[in-house]
Order: sequence, then C-alpha cells, then structure tokens
Amino acid sequence: MRLYSRSTGSGVPVVLLHAFPLSSAMWLAQREGLASACRVITPDLRGFGGSVLPDEEPSLDLMADDVARLLDAEGVERAVVGGQSMGGYVTMAFCRRHPDRVLGVILAGTKAQADADAAAREARERLAGSVLDSGNGVLVTELLPNLVGPTTRQRRAMVFGRVRGLVQSAPPGAVAWASRAMAGRADSFETLRALKAPVLVIVGEEDVISPVSDAEAMRLAAPDARLVVIEQAGHLCAVEHPEAFNRAVAGFVAALAE
Repeated sequence: MRLYSRSTGSGVPVVLLHAFPLSSAMWLAQREGLASACRVITPDLRGFGGSVLPDEEPSLDLMADDVARLLDAEGVERAVVGGQSMGGYVTMAFCRRHPDRVLGVILAGTKAQADADAAAREARERLAGSVLDSGNGVLVTELLPNLVGPTTRQRRAMVFGRVRGLVQSAPPGAVAWASRAMAGRADSFETLRALKAPVLVIVGEEDVISPVSDAEAMRLAAPDARLVVIEQAGHLCAVEHPEAFNRAVAGFVAALAE
C-alpha cells in the first residue's frame, strides 16, 4: 500500500495528516508557508485524494502503518508526525506502533480519548451508512457546520466555501471506511504518557468538536508538551488561520534542531 503524497521544502521532515473527511489539499498553506522551515510531507490517507482504498477492515492502525511505509519510500528514518482531527488519531496510532520513528508530535484539533459510549460509535456507523446510501449530503448538513468556528462562518466566506468544496468531493467509500475506523480507535492517553518525543498541541478557541479542554488534557498527559490556542478558529484551525498554525509549527521544529 503506497499513499499518494506531496513533499516540499528541505530539512527536518514533517508529516502532516489531514482531517476527516478532507484530503491533503487542506495543507496547501502549510506546503507553501513551511517549506522554508522544514520538509513538509502531506499524504492522502487511504481512499482520500489520490490514494486507493484497499479491501481491509477499517482500522487507524492500518493508516498508521501506511504512513510508516510512506516514510520508507521517502527515505526518511525519523520524522515529526502530526495531524489535524482524524490525522491526529492516526498520529497517535503511529506513535504507538512506530515510536522509534518519531522526532516530534503535532496534535491539532483532536483528542486522545476513544468513543467511549455506544451512542458516539452508533453515530459514526449511521454516518457511514448514510454516505454510502445517499452520498455526501449528510456531511454538508451534519458535519460541515462544526468543522469551522463561527467567526470563520461569519467573516471568512472564501475559507468556509473551500472547506465545503473539500467535504463535498470526499469519496463516499473512504468516508465510510474512515468513520468506522475512528469508531473503533483505542484510547491514546497511555500512548501520550509513554512518549519520549516533544509534543505540540494546537487547538482553535472556537472548536466544538475537540475543544480546548481536550487539548489541555493531552498537554497534561504528555511528558514534554506545549499548547497553542489559535484565536477565532474552530476545528480546522490549520485552514482557518494558517499563518498562526505555521508559526507554531515552525517554532516547534526550530526548537527540535537546537
């Protein structure tokens, strides 16, 4: 399994894993804005963008192993690995399965706890079934409104429109597979506690899916972590305020090189 990936810049390799149900296209501002600070690697997770969806049972661990194989293909032994939302879940699975390949960790708009109650898991299964049966309309009506913060919805029509377009273009099969994979994910707090690499936690102050309290819990769990809260941003803080996101990542990478 080889992921479709784009790579820009040079220096410390930084893998950025995209949110659900988007693709690596969400990282355009990071590929451009961080190229002078690091080597930015932005894969499409299986089924999204340019990557294929093999016939395997849904699992974030499989996604994490895909990333390890991508690093092999890129000739990268160790990297900063990070992600937004679902990409953060895959990042924590990667840390659990390939800890010796982690230089640093970036967790943006995500959370370490699993879907603990049956209602949350059932909601993901219902979403998967609806997308397969009727297309992406349910993503636009139920998911899209919470992907960005109210400030973005009210003042940044172009950003909101871009996110809407990415949501609408998501392949239904990949959406369903990823939704079921997230429903079955493990709790990752022990993974964070065991980390030997530094962690950067980033969250939008208006995030209602993975709020600041979830970000603070991850910061407290990891032995070496710092938290950056991006003002007037929601769940997709890297898309809503790319300059602030890029500053945080560039500073984190620079500190690793010291």
